[in-house]
Amino acid sequence: MNTKTVQKISYGVYIISSRKGEKINGQIANTVFQITSDPPTMAVSINKQNLTHEYIRESRVFTVSILSKETPMTLIGLFGYKSGRDVDKFSGTHFKTGVTKAPIVLDSTVGYLECEVLSETDVGTHTIFIGKIVDCDLLSSAEPMTYAYYHEVKGGKSPKTAPTYVKEEEPKTATPASNRYRCKVCGYIYDPEKGDPDSGVKPGTPFEELPDNWVCPICSAPKSEFEKE
Repeated sequence: MNTKTVQKISYGVYIISSRKGEKINGQIANTVFQITSDPPTMAVSINKQNLTHEYIRESRVFTVSILSKETPMTLIGLFGYKSGRDVDKFSGTHFKTGVTKAPIVLDSTVGYLECEVLSETDVGTHTIFIGKIVDCDLLSSAEPMTYAYYHEVKGGKSPKTAPTYVKEEEPKTATPASNRYRCKVCGYIYDPEKGDPDSGVKPGTPFEELPDNWVCPICSAPKSEFEKE
């Protein structure tokens, strides 16, 4: 069975947020889809290990921030590779609280949805939460980011807790493997041909010439956590 087949299904990139009392948290997700139009309902798939899962279970509400193609990898890394148990993801992040009192991330957001949980389904490692949309709005005309764009253009990876995670072999590139470096934390590959434009690193910059304070654009690991391919 070739499990990479499921990667041909179209996805987006979103930040799912929720609350637990006065505490708030959010995470990156790609499995978000509309179930019905009347009443308008949405479904999200959340890993049981994630703190956001605990918060949705407690509050029975969640928000969906739809990210644009221009979303910096640092924002995706913060919400996708950091745990709310260790860091305050909303410190320095532009957000607002909506009618559900759950946070709505506004940075790089095309639009948002607020949902109240109607039901949930246990699917092993994940729970599918189905929610009724109680509020939503468009914030910009920017093009939403697709999961394919995130992988192919931004060079993003899927965390092991993602519902679509598949251990991947890296595609062949024109850059010799000896010149590329892999992040030992998240698997991101620094390719000197591409550089890291989001961090101001121009294409053609060798890994050795990166500033000492440069960090992985996905998980914020330091240069010391990189190894040659």
